Amino acid sequence: MLKRSLRRGALVGGVLVFIALIGAPAAFAREPVVRGVVTLSQLLLAIGALLAGSGAAPATRTRSTGAVVAAGAIAGAVCMLLLALLALLVSAVDLRQVLVNATPQLVDELTLGRGVVTGSTVLVVLGTVLGALGGWSTRLPAAISRSAVLAGAAVVVVGVLRDKGLAIAEAVALGVAVWAVAYGRSRWGSALATRYQRVQRRNSTMVSIVVWIAGLFILLGLPSILGTYGTSVLDLVGLYVLMGLGLNIVVGYAGLLDLGYVAFFTIGAYVTGLLTSPAASTQLGLSFWIAWPLAMVAAAGAGALLGIPVLRMRGDYLAIVTLGFGEIIRILVLSDTFKSVLGGAQGIIEIPGPSIGSFTMMRPQHFYYLILIGVMIVVFVSRRISDSRVGRAWMAIREDEDVAEATGVNLVKYKLLAFAMGASFSGIGGAIFASWVHSVFPNSFTLLVSINILSLVIVGGIGSIPGVILGAFFLVGLPEVLRSFADFRMITFGALLVAMMIARPEGLWPAKSRRRELHLEVAE
Repeated sequence: MLKRSLRRGALVGGVLVFIALIGAPAAFAREPVVRGVVTLSQLLLAIGALLAGSGAAPATRTRSTGAVVAAGAIAGAVCMLLLALLALLVSAVDLRQVLVNATPQLVDELTLGRGVVTGSTVLVVLGTVLGALGGWSTRLPAAISRSAVLAGAAVVVVGVLRDKGLAIAEAVALGVAVWAVAYGRSRWGSALATRYQRVQRRNSTMVSIVVWIAGLFILLGLPSILGTYGTSVLDLVGLYVLMGLGLNIVVGYAGLLDLGYVAFFTIGAYVTGLLTSPAASTQLGLSFWIAWPLAMVAAAGAGALLGIPVLRMRGDYLAIVTLGFGEIIRILVLSDTFKSVLGGAQGIIEIPGPSIGSFTMMRPQHFYYLILIGVMIVVFVSRRISDSRVGRAWMAIREDEDVAEATGVNLVKYKLLAFAMGASFSGIGGAIFASWVHSVFPNSFTLLVSINILSLVIVGGIGSIPGVILGAFFLVGLPEVLRSFADFRMITFGALLVAMMIARPEGLWPAKSRRRELHLEVAE
């Protein structure tokens, strides 16, 4: 077990040394998790020691708890010893000509600001303690350890999203609450689910109302918890949820691969700008509440127009044509030919926010509620239509067009309807986006937006409404949270994305039919 401890400690320590040399500690030090107590940089070191300690424990439970704790302590000490040696090396030798991030600031972060000798000693001692704790955690019941991991993750996520981090009392309260809920779910989840089903069968309407009201209160209170930056991230996630739900109809329900979906987002934004901005060439100055239905109709019309020439195309050919359509729209709004109307590269500015009487929406918290209402409406429509005759016709087309047509499904009608309805949801998102940023420019509507929307549908789970929402948080919210880490956010994001696709190729929250499909293929 000693070899395992040394090997695990050296492995995790080597990873932390690499992370330190690319400059991550300096970037992470600017992100407080618990205000005045723990930064993300310090938390990274602690997590490394915990992982080394827990990984040193053997998979079987043949060893005593004391031996496992000792193995974890050795692994944690080795892990932090490598960082301490790095701090001593950087402080003794100027390596900046080779390793630009080997700076005194790195030494200060690694030694916790206590000097090289004292800080290195403290670092190794802390690594030993945390490694022992990590080893001991492997002997805890699974319900307790998993709940602790979820509680810690919740504190880290909310602390990073919150401006200036969480206060100590807030962090403790949040961690205890999440741990209690997660532990209760692990211990009594099945019994509570059975009882809930019984109660729901007796009075399903009342139970649904209570659940919806509780969820609504949580959603309404999020802006006050997360602050301005966190709410801005939620606003962006909500816009991508709107577009993702629209593309989910086209790709997830009807099986039509659309790579030019950003075109409808562009149309919704530009129509809103032309109708509401006093600086636009039209100078109509209409209210947002009049402009957004017209933007939705314009996007739906463009979707139906796109659908007409591609009715007989499938797969890669359909993807190429829709990709070309998206690029045509972007080039048109960027060209000098329509500059007098659409503004060309200068776009459309001075787009006012939505107004209700004398009140004008300006802050991210205001737009959060507008986007929330839009998402709830689109989710309601998507859920209702998925179980309807139209939804079943779309799914039949997705599975096999020839068989669907042979059974009486009108391919022309239902394909055009899928394109139009999916485009209308994107038009709503574009209308809100234009009012949110108070301007629209061609560079905001690139192919990458279409790729991101398609990615969140696939990663979340094709054909799954909860999957689209979760995929938006994963692919849009997470990179935004990591934006302050500059060069490291895309590395972290890419690593998490690769790990997720290996572990769950069906998506984070797949539809039931999709899950059965993939599991059947694996079984065969």
